[in-house]
Amino acid sequence: MNIHIITMAGDIASGKGTVTSLLKEELGYEIYKNGEYVRKLAKDMNMSIVEFQEYLNQHEEIDREVEKSASIYAKEHDNLIIDARLGFYAVPHSFKVYLKVDLREAARRAYNDSLRKDTEIYNSIEDAMRDIKYRYDQENMRYLKTYNVKRDDMNNYDLVIDTTQKAPEEVANIILTQYREWLKERE
Repeated sequence: MNIHIITMAGDIASGKGTVTSLLKEELGYEIYKNGEYVRKLAKDMNMSIVEFQEYLNQHEEIDREVEKSASIYAKEHDNLIIDARLGFYAVPHSFKVYLKVDLREAARRAYNDSLRKDTEIYNSIEDAMRDIKYRYDQENMRYLKTYNVKRDDMNNYDLVIDTTQKAPEEVANIILTQYREWLKERE
């Protein structure tokens, strides 16, 4: 069983992508991102990310395909960071991390993130807050219905970090320290 796997879950705009890139630099691990796949599907279908979330609510088979892809990839690879909302569920033997962030800060980050503009269009930070809260609630309902999993149960994770007031480098260092301790217990 491959044990050199970190799964990164978290709130929308909690810094998963940035922190994952920092971990990759430090560890030399490969990154697998479910979110990129979801965004591509949304864009290909000419939908916003919110519209696509609603579509997934009606098409469980697509959601299962997205989540299953992380599990399959982890079976074939080691030295891997999986950026996926249900990565902890798909790869239960991984080091499971959850990044939290205050809703207003998440909205500010998302509103100012140029990489999100293809699938997330906000007219204001308040619009972003509303959409982020809606997506979070929709995802949690879908995960409970489809997988019987509560993503927001922090007992699912080995490490939970609030990133609201932390720089990405600080978050990455906390993860690296805890991950190395976790590995020592398993090797």
